[in-house]
Amino acid sequence: MADRVVVIGADAAGMSAASQALRMSAAKGRSLDVVALERGHWSSYSACGIPYWVAGTVDGGPDALVARTPAEHREKGIDLRMRTEAVSIDLDARTVEYRDYENGDGGSLRYDQLVVATGAEPVRPEVPGSDAAGIHGVQTLDDGATLIERLVRHRPRRAVVVGGGYIGIEMAEAMVVRGLDVTVIDTAPEPMSTLDPDLGRQVHEAMEGMGIEVETETTVEAFETRADGSVRAVFAGGRSYEADVVVLGIGVRPATALAATAGLTLGRYGGLRVDDRLRVDGHDGVWAAGDCVESYDRVTKEWAYVPLGTHANKQGRVLGTNLGGGTAAFPGVVRTAISKVCDLEIARTGLRETDAQDAGLQYLTTTVDSTTRAGYFPGTKPMTIKLLVERSSGRLLGAQIVGRAGSAKRIDALAVALWNEMTVADLAMVDLSYAPPFAPVWDPVLIAARKAAEALDAG
Repeated sequence: MADRVVVIGADAAGMSAASQALRMSAAKGRSLDVVALERGHWSSYSACGIPYWVAGTVDGGPDALVARTPAEHREKGIDLRMRTEAVSIDLDARTVEYRDYENGDGGSLRYDQLVVATGAEPVRPEVPGSDAAGIHGVQTLDDGATLIERLVRHRPRRAVVVGGGYIGIEMAEAMVVRGLDVTVIDTAPEPMSTLDPDLGRQVHEAMEGMGIEVETETTVEAFETRADGSVRAVFAGGRSYEADVVVLGIGVRPATALAATAGLTLGRYGGLRVDDRLRVDGHDGVWAAGDCVESYDRVTKEWAYVPLGTHANKQGRVLGTNLGGGTAAFPGVVRTAISKVCDLEIARTGLRETDAQDAGLQYLTTTVDSTTRAGYFPGTKPMTIKLLVERSSGRLLGAQIVGRAGSAKRIDALAVALWNEMTVADLAMVDLSYAPPFAPVWDPVLIAARKAAEALDAG
């Protein structure tokens, strides 16, 4: 009799795991019965593409962001049940209770192996009026569709984005592209708190140059509503900001309430703890991957919560390989991420100064202003690179980049150096490519590494 695998969540991690488990088990001559439950309307989609769909940059509607449809998954042998939510897990009985929103009924599924891939959920401010119509979190395609429907139906003039992180700045850009007046309200000293404040200041100034009002070190105190219950303003820092629509970009937290209620152990950040094979600690036959888990940070050697689609897809593949009878391990993360707001590119990998301080590391920093191409070449743009370096060893601890077109993808070279625990002296001599249309003869990465090595030598 085939083992039954029940997967909760049908986006990146869940369906990568389900698909890979079926492929691997077939290669091993084993048989699996895979059932996947998804409460939304879409499967296997790019949540990272939602801001660009909202902006109108991506044509084709939500289906343009779907990598594999429910029908395609079913053709591959997965019993994918859409609009079906897992409502409880019984670890002792090895069952999952579910509710089918299409049929209005429910039921119970027995499992031999359980995969928890419930993702993350937007953080909502716990203030009066936070449940008003017109306030939107943006985490799923369903969220994006609801926001677009409001933009089309109500034709708002003023948008307030609460939070200045990745989602916040990307949604601020989307609102600008759609012709709205935009205010971003953030509690941090500068937007993009995934950067150090000195580079975050560059983001702040660039956003204001694009016509976005940016209010930092400001806390939302309430959402003011109209008679019909819809949002009309955001009250923050003692001031009222008019808003026809509000987008929440405060961040996300692991969607682990179902897992916690079942008795699965959560870590410091509220995510599930898994080993390198993606098995949930202390529970035989229970696995987890994606935005609902915490990951091993290869720089600090500690647990971290870094919800990114890149990790979710890799973790899903590793989980599915192991579930299907193969052997694979997820080696951890170095927190690499990239984004943009209009024509300003932003990237980081590894630690910020506050992260290094929290980890008790002694470090120095080097910041270099350079250009994306040879200075004399037409179209060259400015960029800034900041490196964090461990004083005792000279190893790279982190890197940040802010600049115009052609800047941000350089973070990948720095991520590889970080992954392999390279010193900045080693990095300064890496054989990077050069031609005037692409880089100065000394690439900004090499300049920053050389300057950091010199600073270490100077003591």
